[in-house]
Amino acid sequence: MSIKGKAYIAGVYEHPTRKAEGIPIAQLHAEVAKGALEDAGLSLRDVDGYFCAGDAPGLGGLSMVEYLGLQVGHIDTTETGGSSYLVHVSHAAQAIAMGKCKVALITLAGKPRTGGAQPGRAPLSAQPPDAPFEAPFKPSVLNLYAMCARRHMHEFGTTPEQLAWIKVAASQHAQHNPRAMLREVVTVEDVVNSPIVADPLHRLDCCVISDGGGALVVVAPEIAEKLNRPKVRILGAGEAIKHPRGGEVDLTYSAGVWSAARAFEEAGIRREDIKYASLYDSFTITVLMQIEDIGFCGKGAGGRFVADGNLISGVGKLPFNTDGGGLCNNHPGNRGGMTKVIEAVRQLRGEAHPAVQVRNCDLALAHGTGGLLGTRHGSATLIMERT
Repeated sequence: MSIKGKAYIAGVYEHPTRKAEGIPIAQLHAEVAKGALEDAGLSLRDVDGYFCAGDAPGLGGLSMVEYLGLQVGHIDTTETGGSSYLVHVSHAAQAIAMGKCKVALITLAGKPRTGGAQPGRAPLSAQPPDAPFEAPFKPSVLNLYAMCARRHMHEFGTTPEQLAWIKVAASQHAQHNPRAMLREVVTVEDVVNSPIVADPLHRLDCCVISDGGGALVVVAPEIAEKLNRPKVRILGAGEAIKHPRGGEVDLTYSAGVWSAARAFEEAGIRREDIKYASLYDSFTITVLMQIEDIGFCGKGAGGRFVADGNLISGVGKLPFNTDGGGLCNNHPGNRGGMTKVIEAVRQLRGEAHPAVQVRNCDLALAHGTGGLLGTRHGSATLIMERT
């Protein structure tokens, strides 16, 4: 069953905090839920489907449904790291198309900055099957992404300066976002002269670490028709997992090659039709590889594609992450997929900051990567349109 046109994103909300001292994670979930429902013109009483991932405290969905006081007939706790929330939008649209629910609430909240899980894998109740084989080599978030960057440079001649252009573009957008953690505009020289954290990645190639969260409300068409809100329709979605396959590893591509292909096939549009792209930006290399894997340029051509401001709104042909993204604005709970959907919806509604609003933005893409790009990860792609 295709979800094309079967559901709409009616409400979005990004928590304003970047440092949630004294606020429990469950309360952050509640606050973003309230914000997204108010944005849609709905209430908790209207929700009949709830979606969350591993960031939800306690028994996840079971605990949060009680905490929020929901009465639901459908629940989904799919966990694919930072891409979970794009997967949830797809799954919510599927559930709505099948008649399982009509108003789906998706929430994210986390506190890595003030006492929650640190960057990387969250504490697990049982040891994952890869741990005995990989843990002795001390993998980390930084060195696993750095391996991808180094391999890309080796295979295709990508340069640190080309990666730096991604941070430059993000900073050009973040200067207009009063809530962004890093609002100072940077240059290519600033990025490549910042300290090396894991060769070849510099400090400014990395995302921020922030508390906070976000929420989305996905509704059936008949509900969307009754709401006094701009309509953002889901056209296509795709999800995929990539893993090391027992050592058969190619670090130059991600699972996005599969998730994006599935999303575009369902949506029935071309890459060149996309007016705006929200791309997961845990590191600059994450963005560059996604641009290639989604098909905005050929494999190996990403360095040339992102150079000279091509990602800057009003300047380049593929404006991206106009809120400043994870590189400059916010990376709540180390799970940036939620904010990617939120900013794409803002662009489609015409609600982005006027300085970065894309003209005639009627088709947008959001893409997320969860897990670790250098090993096992999940990718998810959403294509949305303004109607």
